[in-house]
Amino acid sequence: MTSRRIEAERQGRRGETFAMVWLRLAGWRVLARRQRVGAGEVDLIVRRGRMVAFVEVKWRATAADRDLAIDARRLQRVARAAEVLAPRYVRDGDDMRIDVLLLAPGRWPRHITNAWQP
Repeated sequence: MTSRRIEAERQGRRGETFAMVWLRLAGWRVLARRQRVGAGEVDLIVRRGRMVAFVEVKWRATAADRDLAIDARRLQRVARAAEVLAPRYVRDGDDMRIDVLLLAPGRWPRHITNAWQP
């Protein structure tokens, strides 16, 4: 692994940690972090009441890069992973959705709720 890739991995983990704190302050309970399945990966799985959100976290160096960090292909991978993981975390009567949390230094997080609608 190159040093650039290692640093990107470290920054991604810091971003996920920041996202967990931010979501907790917003009333969410973190159920899991970095859940990998054959279909893909979900960065965070959180619950608030009867809502379970599968959250993709993206950290970028600038606000402009942050706003371009997610696309349909990446969201589809998260959605496929969420489909596999849902039976572990979603109970009868719960709602679920795919959220995206976009982060950049010196900016408020941009939380996109229900980002994936097939």
